[in-house]
Amino acid sequence: MRLIGSGAEAGRTGPERGRRPRRVAMLSMHTSPLEQPGTGDAGGLNVYVVELSRQLAALGVEVEVFTRAVSSRAPTSAELVPGVTVRHVDAGPFEEVHREDLPAWLCAFTADVLRAEAGQEPGWFDLIHSHYWLSGQVALAVARRWGVPFVHTSHTLAKVKNDALAAGDRPEPPGRVRGEQEVIAGATRLIASTEDEREHLGGLYGAAADRVDVVAPGVDLDVFRPGDAARSRALLGLDPDGDLLLFVGRIQPLKAPDLLLHAAAELLRRDPGRRDRLTVAVVGGPSGSGLEQPDVLVKLAADLGISDLVRFQPPAPQRDLAHWYRAATAVVVPSHSESFGLVALEAQACGTPVVAAAVGGLRTAVADGVSGLLVPGRDPARYADALDQLLRQPHWRARLAAGALGRASGFGWSTTARGVLRSYRHALSPAAVAV
Repeated sequence: MRLIGSGAEAGRTGPERGRRPRRVAMLSMHTSPLEQPGTGDAGGLNVYVVELSRQLAALGVEVEVFTRAVSSRAPTSAELVPGVTVRHVDAGPFEEVHREDLPAWLCAFTADVLRAEAGQEPGWFDLIHSHYWLSGQVALAVARRWGVPFVHTSHTLAKVKNDALAAGDRPEPPGRVRGEQEVIAGATRLIASTEDEREHLGGLYGAAADRVDVVAPGVDLDVFRPGDAARSRALLGLDPDGDLLLFVGRIQPLKAPDLLLHAAAELLRRDPGRRDRLTVAVVGGPSGSGLEQPDVLVKLAADLGISDLVRFQPPAPQRDLAHWYRAATAVVVPSHSESFGLVALEAQACGTPVVAAAVGGLRTAVADGVSGLLVPGRDPARYADALDQLLRQPHWRARLAAGALGRASGFGWSTTARGVLRSYRHALSPAAVAV
């Protein structure tokens, strides 16, 4: 065991341990916070890094986000907001690289991060916060060189994903499992989104409970808030009196948008008269193994005989996304696994009930029977049952909508940032050690 961040090891003087850091290096190697969430590798992690960085800056902590450059036209650095700088690191070709191929560029990414810091005065960064296991591998090397602690957020865990693998999806490779194990063992502190994730970190990876801080992600309550549903429907070209079932997210087997289409077909089988009122919207783009069959949902809709009811929309900026949530009768989140489920939280913040899989962090994000419904198992008929209740009982749907607002109100990003800052302070305390 050794103390992380000792001045003797690094030849530097850091801040008094236990105090808030002055400057944090945020590592997000595989996806840029400037990318539009909903396609490729951009998703909830991007939102998390952006919103957390903004809130930390508001609390007086400077943040520099390091991410891999995917275009030669990308500036070396860009200011996200005052106090938050995004640095594009040269590591690999100037193009999107599949995540499974990115380990080959870890050394190059690490070297460029070290060069960026070398041009600053000694002790420039007080702490590193890495996101996803690839960035964690970089943090392992960089933290040792700088003599500072590092905090790690996994966002997803390979062993959890492999235990709930979607049909047609590929298991996470052994290299990722080993890499995660190294990062989890070496981090000064770990941040889990839920108690469920804390248990996974301990039970599956051997992390000591006293090194794990549970800090729930947040939602931008200024953007995602209730509004005029009729106006939102008009802006989106939707029937003002119809029923809208909405999926938002990356189109890949893990997220299971196909389950919503099957459930919608089951609803029509039970009541063909719904066809004139029902719309199913899928807002997002192909990602992961979904890139191999980008038209799979279009073909499925045709096979199910519901092509006329389904709208496929590209990923939308947050303010446009809020209109989709407000317009929806229900938002469906049928994922095989979720570390948290930001879509569920965003929808609830707009006053829209959520029908979600009873897995992982969704069991924290959604209060079953209060802000939405949690569905056990993968049977489309069960999802159809839940949606049927919502569609047929508007008074109950209104009660769930009120519960959704109450649920989301406790998850602002400022609350998340304060929780993360407490974790940083733990990491900077004299007692903080790592293997």
